[in-house]
Amino acid sequence: MNAPFRLSTRTDRKDGETAGFAFFHLNLAFSSIEEERRGAVIANCYHPLLDLCEKRGPLGVEVSGYTLEEIAARDPAWIARARALLAADKLELIGSGYSQMIGPLVPARVTRENLRLANDVYRRLLGVKPRVALVNEQAYAAGLVPLYAQAGYDAILMDWENAAANHPEWPEETQVLPHYALGPEGTRIALLWSNTTLFQQMQRLAHGDIELEAYLNFLRRKSAGGGALCLYASDAEIFDFRPGRFRTEERLDDKREWARIDAALAALPDEGVTLAAPSAVLRLLEAPGAGQALRLESAACPVPVKKQRKYNLARWAVTGRDNTAINAACARIYQGMLADESNADWKELCYLWASDFRTHLTEKRWAAYCQRLRRAEARWAAAAAPMPAPAGGAPVQDRHIAITTPMLTARLDRRRGLALQTLHFAGQERAALGGLPHGSFDDIALTADWYTGDSVFEAPGEHKVTDLEWCEARIATEADGAMVADARIETPKGVIRKWMRFAADAPRVDFDLSFDWPDWGKGVLRLGHFTLLPDAFALDALTLRSCNGGGPESFALAGARVDHGAPVSFLVSSSHGLGMSEGWAEIGDGSTGIRVTVDRATAPLLGMLTHRPLAARNGSRSLFCQLQLSALELDDTRKPSPYAAGPRRFRFSVEAI
Repeated sequence: MNAPFRLSTRTDRKDGETAGFAFFHLNLAFSSIEEERRGAVIANCYHPLLDLCEKRGPLGVEVSGYTLEEIAARDPAWIARARALLAADKLELIGSGYSQMIGPLVPARVTRENLRLANDVYRRLLGVKPRVALVNEQAYAAGLVPLYAQAGYDAILMDWENAAANHPEWPEETQVLPHYALGPEGTRIALLWSNTTLFQQMQRLAHGDIELEAYLNFLRRKSAGGGALCLYASDAEIFDFRPGRFRTEERLDDKREWARIDAALAALPDEGVTLAAPSAVLRLLEAPGAGQALRLESAACPVPVKKQRKYNLARWAVTGRDNTAINAACARIYQGMLADESNADWKELCYLWASDFRTHLTEKRWAAYCQRLRRAEARWAAAAAPMPAPAGGAPVQDRHIAITTPMLTARLDRRRGLALQTLHFAGQERAALGGLPHGSFDDIALTADWYTGDSVFEAPGEHKVTDLEWCEARIATEADGAMVADARIETPKGVIRKWMRFAADAPRVDFDLSFDWPDWGKGVLRLGHFTLLPDAFALDALTLRSCNGGGPESFALAGARVDHGAPVSFLVSSSHGLGMSEGWAEIGDGSTGIRVTVDRATAPLLGMLTHRPLAARNGSRSLFCQLQLSALELDDTRKPSPYAAGPRRFRFSVEAI
């Protein structure tokens, strides 16, 4: 495709050229669009896009397999037109997946199936297999790299601004050249950059917010250095149509928005910009400065995503209407399908795990989705773990409780809801986890008491609700020497039942929490708060490991300042997170380490790390390092709409490695 187009490899625009490429994202599963409006989307948005391809192409069209099937069922003529434009090199297909799924939040097997199913649909309906893929919602993790490569893709598209924000060492010209994204164990795939500011400028032009000359002035500044620029990389459904997602959407006063985009593309040659197909930009990989091997992720930002900072992994993991519960339901279905693959329906699971059901979904579509999800659960879902039996014996009267098994010792504080003051695993020289009392650090932001094993709920304008209260507790010893602590904690929002098992056959503590709260409201719930005791670790060797949709990824923590749970604004309660897609995260120095494991079928909690190097009073170095598990966050998608009634349950464990 696109062989007649020749890209200059020069970077000085006076002697060469700037390549401009654009692609439009097609998504009939768009969260705020009712199904009965899909015909209008095809007529008002998708056919005009093909008109634009025919007149100004080559242009990229990124579409999920599900959306392509929906178009084929509703408007076969669109499919025929797209096939003809593909053959004429006026349109380039950009891959997605069968559904628009957040790869860092699902097991690698699910992403493999999602990409495979999409390729099957592309071949069947359009007769092609795309070379370039857009990472869904541009939620990138290094572990996804080999999955896209194995699916046959030559390159992926990823947002420049959010990746670059955490890599100040990258030269400015990095953004106008193709490179390689590095995955685990040396894997890599070619990388093209999209540009949030550029595509939002085109949106403003189309909506009549700015004039053509203002847009072209902005483009001149961006294109002054040559190379390749992504002119558009977002929704098609917002031109000559309004999804109804936000009250702040521009009014649709006339249907001239596609015409304004056409005028902008027509003006490109006079600005020294030559329109190219996205894959044609890969020819610049041999240009000076191009083809660098880049790690897009970092400890501070393990999963960069699209657009503004309000978009982060929590958006699809633990916000929405009830993302924690529906993600758990999908995890149960996944486990059931793995147990009997002869009966598996990967297309249905990919549909149910789509991102659009996790953001601005309408009431009508939410009700329909819940019914479909329940039907899938009834057919495939693995059984949930039974509730633990209550611990026997009389209530404990003392404040502090000593726990001893063959594999660990611990000290619990009944005044603080059985928080762990210390947890010392057999085989480790010192207690690795526990509490840090008030005054442990000189930094005023860290002078409070810090705990391990506690739960904290915060809502805007309200006092915290925690389990750090006097509790009724019972302790029992099992036949194999394991010990069980069982507590009931009264809070202003309701009862928390806290059950912990201290194993005798492994250095592990299991947590099973139940929140009987009739009204959650809008708030943030974080659990576990596994606080490292600094003296137990070699600070320069600390490493974080987890899976974010693929194989294990490692993040060196020495000297890094990490605060995944820091709020973005009054509206958005966190900044980053760990997908923990295989259910675990580890922190260790090669000698001493811990692994936190989450039961994803009960609640696939989001990992959040805080890591701050500090100076101790005696001049030595110290740190504050804590791994939290988020069950609920706040953002603009949050609408309390429970998937299932009754108490909420969370199961996780911590063990020595």
